Formats: sequence, structure tokens, C-alpha cells
Amino acid sequence: MIVRRLLVTIPMLFGAAVIVFFVLRLIPGDPATAILGSHSSPALVAQVREDLGLNKPIYVQFGDWISRILLHGNFGQDYITSQSISSEMASRLPVTLELCALAFAGSVIIAIPAGVVAAAHRGGWADRIIQFVSVVTIAIPDFVFGILGILLFALVLKLVPSSGFIPFSVSPWENIQSLALPAIALALGFAGVLARVTRSAMIEALQADNIVFARAVGIQPRSIVYRHALRSAAIPIVTVAGMQAGYILGSTVVIETLFVVPGIGQEVVQAMLNRDYTVMQACVLIFVTGFILMNLLTDLFYLVLNPKLRRAAT
Repeated sequence: MIVRRLLVTIPMLFGAAVIVFFVLRLIPGDPATAILGSHSSPALVAQVREDLGLNKPIYVQFGDWISRILLHGNFGQDYITSQSISSEMASRLPVTLELCALAFAGSVIIAIPAGVVAAAHRGGWADRIIQFVSVVTIAIPDFVFGILGILLFALVLKLVPSSGFIPFSVSPWENIQSLALPAIALALGFAGVLARVTRSAMIEALQADNIVFARAVGIQPRSIVYRHALRSAAIPIVTVAGMQAGYILGSTVVIETLFVVPGIGQEVVQAMLNRDYTVMQACVLIFVTGFILMNLLTDLFYLVLNPKLRRAAT
């Protein structure tokens, strides 16, 4: 099973590269005109297009791009800065991954206990409060939470900076402060989804025959909820959590732009404004690859949770 999933991932990644390359070519605008300005002469625009290889047939451009990635791990050069895109991605990717890790950890830490409590006290005041809060966090977009966080915690209470990023190597505490608001803004919506899924899965697990028998023989309620029911509900929770990780990665485009965090999400927006195809291709391909790999890790984690799948895989 593991080998089969790995083999399926390879054509998925190649297909994603094809889609990314050709779809981005449909975006209106010309990189040469964006570099030179709208009042540049046609001759100069044609010269820049030739220097960038944009006058080649599109299938030749794709072949050159994908061969550089596969053979050399090279995404090409930035049209605007003439810098290596691989080096730009290497400096920006750790920032985005740190932000995603904080947001994902925060959503899991908040959502799973909240969902378990809501299911264990189904119909009670705790259940109603948790359901109401989860619906609110799902309904409100991430950037709205970000703006509200800036107004309250940065401008009024002055607890954290409103924007920017401090590397962990410079100051661990200031690094956490600079990513606190972006991570919370990313985590809240996904925490609401995960809390509702956890509640539904736990309610179903608590109604199973083995749980009814455990209650009948006098096992403590806390042990029933956390040792037996939560284990039975783990697979749907893990499924949604794995998907959430991929969605969190994609949502960094808005949040990093709002908080001026120098990650890949912010780079996507800048590249779109500059019509910088090569940078957009690299950024979107990294996002797609991250989403596919998270789904792969989720499938592999099923083997840990489900002994039947583990035996079938062997």
C-alpha cells in the first residue's frame, strides 16, 4: 500500500506541474512589459522577450522549465530581480512552514479537546457554546480575524507587533510575537471545522456497542471518552486534520500579505502583480506539492491508527 501510494504521487506531481505551467500562461499581461513599463518601445519589448525565452513555443518553455527542476532542482531566474528563484524559495519556505506549523498546532490543540467536550456533554451549555463559537470562526474569513487582531492586540493593547517578521535565530521570543497574530488568524477558522468534525465523530463513537458495554461494566466515563471513544473517532479526525494542513498552507497567501510576513504566500502576490511567471510557477508548485504530500502522510498515518489497514499493507 505504501509503495502504491508513493508511485501514485509521482504522476500527480507531474500533472500538477503541467496544470500550473499552462494555467498561469492564461493570466493577462506580459512579463516583458511589466519589466520595462507600458511606454517602452515594441523593439525593446521584443528583445526582452527573446532574452527571457518567452518567444519560444510554449511546449518548449515547459520542457526547459521542467527539465531544470528535475535534473538540477533549479526553478530558473526571477524576471524582475534576476536572482535565483531556488535561493529565494529556500529563504522564504522556512518562514511559511513555521507559520503553518504554529497555526496547525494551535488549531489541533484547541479543536480536538473542544470537540470531545462538546460530544461528552451533548445538548448541554458547553456543547452549545462550542458549536456557536465554531460556526462563528468558520463563517468569518481569516483576514477579518487578522484585521481585528491588529486593531486589538497590536494597536490598542500593544502586546504584539502589527506586522513584520523576526527570525528565530535573532530572537526566539520576538519570533513568536511576530507570528502570534498571523498564526491565530490562520488557526481559528480551521479549528472551528475540526471541532465540529471531532464532535460528530465522537458522538458516533460514543453510541457504538463497545462503548455501551464499557458503560455497563462500570468503566469510568473519562476513560471511556479519552481511551476508547477518541481512539475509535481518530480516523475521521485525522482525515480532516490532514486536509486542514494543506488548506492552511494555501491560506498563507492572504495572511502573509496582510501581516507583511516574508514567506512564499507574500511572494505569490508580488509575482502576480509583476507578471513574473517563473516565480508564480515555483510558488504554486510548492503549494500543490505540500498539499499532495500532506494527503500522503495522512494516508500513511491511517496505518498507525487502523490495524486492519496495517495488516492489509503487509
